[in-house]
Amino acid sequence: MISDEGPEPTINAWTLVGLGGFLVGCIVAGLLVGWLVDTVAGSAPVGILVGLSVGVVVAVVGSCVRIATYLRR
Repeated sequence: MISDEGPEPTINAWTLVGLGGFLVGCIVAGLLVGWLVDTVAGSAPVGILVGLSVGVVVAVVGSCVRIATYLRR
């Protein structure tokens, strides 16, 4: 019988580097967007704090989704 699942994903060093890059990218993007909002709106630390919070939440959820693909068997 033919399976649609494909090969099992494997964890290697590049997978972990990609996951770390994803985490850093989400957090830095959130900070940059927050800083831009603060600069335009003049609402100093509120935009950075909200942007950082959103970046951390996106990073955690995205990491959980990526890690879940390796935990399913």
